[in-house]
Amino acid sequence: MTDTPTLESKDKFFQRKSTLNCRGKILSLDTPLVMGILNVTPDSFYANSRLASINEVLQRAEIMLREGADILDIGGYSSRPGATDISPDEELDRLIPAIEAIVQAFPEAILSVDTFRAKVTEASIAAGAHIINDIGGGTLDEAMFETVARLQVPYILMHMRGTPQTMNSLTDYEDLVLEIIDELQAKVAGLKKLGVHDIILDPGFGFAKTVEQNFELMRRLEELRILELPLLVGVSRKSMTYKFLGIDQSEALAGTIALNTIALGKGADILRVHDVKETKQTIQLYTKATH
Repeated sequence: MTDTPTLESKDKFFQRKSTLNCRGKILSLDTPLVMGILNVTPDSFYANSRLASINEVLQRAEIMLREGADILDIGGYSSRPGATDISPDEELDRLIPAIEAIVQAFPEAILSVDTFRAKVTEASIAAGAHIINDIGGGTLDEAMFETVARLQVPYILMHMRGTPQTMNSLTDYEDLVLEIIDELQAKVAGLKKLGVHDIILDPGFGFAKTVEQNFELMRRLEELRILELPLLVGVSRKSMTYKFLGIDQSEALAGTIALNTIALGKGADILRVHDVKETKQTIQLYTKATH
């Protein structure tokens, strides 16, 4: 006779890493974290997130940190569908001055860099960043995994197919979530073999997924817990909110909070958002109501 698994044994089975080592700064995942989005791009999908100067970057960073951001995620390459491709040098020209300015002004801040390029990764970490957030999950630069392993920094592994320019044509799945899990698991195995210790999973809402597939992914999000790794969710003001509701992105805050609350209930450890204060409040209320 087989014993029925207890709640304790199930929790142990799904036990995930509870800290991230960010170049000596330890981030606890015991309470969900807020990652604030800083875009030093002229064409990111949400116009209000675009920052045109170093002064604007520093002002937004200061506001986000004051509002409780645990991580600042800075990006110099727009990953919206159909975005213009730019060279690594242009991406670096946008990123490095911003990273250096934030590090100087806010030395205690944890900085993530949103890039899929190994060259940009190398320079960003040298400039003072702590985490790499790769929308390509290693598929857009074959040197990325080895670079992250050598630098020994936390790595956010996102699921995507194709490129930002082609991903909208690559949305055919027989079983959406199982295929996402399979594709992520294969990459996790490769990263661990190279010695990468801190891996965060991002299922890639909006990347090679239709609006309906995004909702299926949200409904089944807890299935990714089987990989036993921290989970990042990025749905802030994305099309699954504003297109479904028939509203403008500027009106999508309430919908974003609703989806993030659902994500918290399904195991999200990090919420990547444009609106830090409201997300921090959401986490505080969710934690109080469920613990």
